[in-house]
Amino acid sequence: MLSAELRERAHEIIGRYPGARSALLPLLHLVQVQDGHVSDEGIAECAQLLGLSKAEVAGVATFYTMLKREPMGRHLVSVCTNFSCKVRGGQEVFDRLSEHLGVGHDGTTGGGELTLEHAECLGNCEGAPVVTIDYYNYECTDPDRAVELVDGLMRGEAPPPPTRGYVPTGIRDAEYRLAGLGPRDPEAMGVAITHARASDGAVPPPASGPGAPRATLVPSLGDEDGPTGDEGGS
Repeated sequence: MLSAELRERAHEIIGRYPGARSALLPLLHLVQVQDGHVSDEGIAECAQLLGLSKAEVAGVATFYTMLKREPMGRHLVSVCTNFSCKVRGGQEVFDRLSEHLGVGHDGTTGGGELTLEHAECLGNCEGAPVVTIDYYNYECTDPDRAVELVDGLMRGEAPPPPTRGYVPTGIRDAEYRLAGLGPRDPEAMGVAITHARASDGAVPPPASGPGAPRATLVPSLGDEDGPTGDEGGS
């Protein structure tokens, strides 16, 4: 069951739509905020909130690739293995990470630090091969650099700044933004940005106007700078 706070957010989301069932995708992301995946209990609760059958909700939850039926780690690492990335070494990146971490597609490390997946397309062919952490892009990533990225995550370190956008603060925070609710903890996000950019030797970008950070993918509902992606099934 959703916590009292998240259930209140769920009603807020439903109120944005003229038809309640249109809120299903955001609500499923909200379930992932709490449970780390679309749980059976989350399916039942979404059905109850929206007046749908559990079968209708489950059909959506098993269609979209960003909706996971098994628990994710603290971070989600995705490697594009579609054509543009594949010809530039994307498969080698995935294979190296899989061997290094000891997990395959949709596998989660034993301590729950991260989940690894291969993606059919991350929508950034000019930056191939692309790796994302919590849906933020790290472009032109070779196998050695990919291992550096995941080793930092395994040590509990904040990721370095992505190619564009905010520093990832965890997949559940990303799911909160994908539900259309903006930053889950704006203060913590600000600290993560400052520390990561300082350690990288970069100057923090302005909060608005030219040079302001933007997401690497299309903004989610109600959130100009949040991560999202093509949720087409595969």
